[in-house]
Amino acid sequence: MIANRHRGEIAAELDGKPYRLCLTLGALAELEAVYAADDLAALVERFSTGRLSATDIIRVIGAGLRGAGAAISDAEVAAMHAPGGAAGFATLVSDLLSATFGAAGEAGLAGKNL
Repeated sequence: MIANRHRGEIAAELDGKPYRLCLTLGALAELEAVYAADDLAALVERFSTGRLSATDIIRVIGAGLRGAGAAISDAEVAAMHAPGGAAGFATLVSDLLSATFGAAGEAGLAGKNL
């Protein structure tokens, strides 16, 4: 699966299948609603702590999959497997947030344990 990082996309393998993830404006609005965030700056602040729960990871990956056009629920994401297990999922979230928010996302996520 080809992903265009300039459009905020990343490629991922989940359950042995290729996917593309993208936090589109709609996907970001979904995350704002879930986290009761007032704006994108509040989302960046939340994610830049580097302390994300398993539920956070599921929600971000689910929003990214849906943003890229996959019809998939968070419950389905929760049942998926990624290369590297939980660490692989954390890497996907870090990559996706970095692709979406650029330097603002990378500054808070670099070197953090998700």
